[in-house]
Amino acid sequence: MINHQKAFLLLLSVLIFSSCKNKEEYVDLAINQEQATEIVNWENTTKFYLESIEKSIAHLEELEKIGHDNTKSKEVFAMARSEFKKAEPYASYLNPPVGHRVNGPALPVFLEDNSRTMPPVGLQKIEESIYEGGVSEKEFLAEVEVTKGLMINLKENIIKRELNPQRFFVATHQQLLRIISLSIAGFDTPVSQLGFDETITSLRSLLEVYNRSISGIIKERNKKLDLDFQKKISEAIVFIEKDKDFESFDRFTFIRDYMNPITANWVEIRKESGLWDGKISSPFNFDAPGFFEEDSFNPDFFMPAMNRNSSDKQIALGEKLFFDKNLSEDKKMSCATCHAPDKAYSDGMVANLDNQGNVLQRNTPTLINVAFQQSFFWDGRSENLMDQISAVFTNDKEFNTGVHQFSEDILEDPAYKEMIREAFGQISGRNTDVIKALSAYIASLNGFDSKFDRNIRGEENSFTAEEKHGFNLFMGKALCATCHFIPLTNGTVPPFFNETEKEVIGVPETAQNLNLDDDFGFYWMYGVEIHKGMFKTPTVRNSAVTAPYMHNGVYKTLEEVVDFYNLGGGAGLGFDLTHQTLPFDELNLSEEEKNALVAYLKTLTDTDVSETKKENLLVNN
Repeated sequence: MINHQKAFLLLLSVLIFSSCKNKEEYVDLAINQEQATEIVNWENTTKFYLESIEKSIAHLEELEKIGHDNTKSKEVFAMARSEFKKAEPYASYLNPPVGHRVNGPALPVFLEDNSRTMPPVGLQKIEESIYEGGVSEKEFLAEVEVTKGLMINLKENIIKRELNPQRFFVATHQQLLRIISLSIAGFDTPVSQLGFDETITSLRSLLEVYNRSISGIIKERNKKLDLDFQKKISEAIVFIEKDKDFESFDRFTFIRDYMNPITANWVEIRKESGLWDGKISSPFNFDAPGFFEEDSFNPDFFMPAMNRNSSDKQIALGEKLFFDKNLSEDKKMSCATCHAPDKAYSDGMVANLDNQGNVLQRNTPTLINVAFQQSFFWDGRSENLMDQISAVFTNDKEFNTGVHQFSEDILEDPAYKEMIREAFGQISGRNTDVIKALSAYIASLNGFDSKFDRNIRGEENSFTAEEKHGFNLFMGKALCATCHFIPLTNGTVPPFFNETEKEVIGVPETAQNLNLDDDFGFYWMYGVEIHKGMFKTPTVRNSAVTAPYMHNGVYKTLEEVVDFYNLGGGAGLGFDLTHQTLPFDELNLSEEEKNALVAYLKTLTDTDVSETKKENLLVNN
């Protein structure tokens, strides 16, 4: 059996090799901006990032010397994290896989290339070892060694790759999202709860790099904008300093009154600078003033390259096809059979029926906002929306038809011929265009104008005290947002959105919570123990209108779902779940807190995916 030190070193080499091998996937579209380089001294900003990561590495070296149970270990660890947060925007932007591993969850790492499972690494694993113990000194040194190696890799990237306007603005935009979706939710520091201190560090670092780089341009062109930006950051820091308690911190007010204005300021600063136009393939709409707008995220980023920039004609064709039973072999089943618009594109059933009238294996999820994922079906067997739709066509229990053979029944309708010609320029003999059109329509089914969205944007002030308390619980004590990341509230991991998480939570077979469900989920893919019972993390948007819940539809109410998590998931119910990814401990939510959490979830309802709304999204994107 491989020992821990060798396992860590193997993982280090695999991660760094993989990041090099796949670097083209993450290379940005930086353009030659000689004039911008002349105006801005980017070297001074690069120096800040570089010195910060060097200091973080030095603190890790100090940890190697003093060990994990020294009286100074926590202090040195906090300094290592703080320095990394200063460098994180640019370091992680340049190499997302390595950056995520340095500051990702303390979970085993599954290597797809060889189906091996390596021990957890990174700052969060070091945090566990220092704060909770339970590791030998040899294991701790291996954890620090591999994390230090990953940081050295990030440092080399900073040295080799020149900072420019595009990289600077994208990296900063990503860090602003990290603050609201990861730092204040406790995702980065689940044990030490240093997230609020690190938020202050991130905000001060933003001000530092701004003043080192582009502030001169902004002061000359729009002094009021410069003053407002600096003032908003100072006010945000003051707000945090007033209350750093993890459970009582008012995240709703912090986001609405402080982070949203800072983000809006940053968008205006980017535009005012004239250094970069914000036009690249990205999950973000860089012109949106915040992360909770209806058009803050770009569905095209999540789509296969062959089906981006869909036209309104393609969406209209997809909508007609969505309701057409001629797509199925027996002419009895359409997409809407399981995804009914009047049920928020779900079906209200524990599980729908197949084409023979038998119960299907799993619950039908909503299609609203489904595009914003990198994994489809509960067990993650499809990587993109087109593959998911194709799988329904070829499934002998569903459409049971060849995905590559165009349905002659469709072409018997003259309206279809005209719509296909308008959408794609010609009538194909393959079903590829049908799949493209359906995915274009489904990707347009977006709802980001819920009561919550309008309130967090500050457009209305209709949130009750209970709903606000529920959001703060969702983001804090209840730990919901560490898996259902805001603002999308699904498992697609910000800020890169290249991965949709799957979790082992221990869903029971029945609502009596007596036995573990025997559906193994993602286990089918590799057959490794850590994947047994693993399922994709869905969105909780529209959860109030898409009961029943979980992959097997076991719970009928949100109250039951909240109770399940409050008890600690399957492990908390007494099931043998060594690899559960939820904390085993109870959340200790009171009845008042559970009711508040449900009240908040109900504010996430937005089933309005009207044509007008879709057309507006098309224009904005």
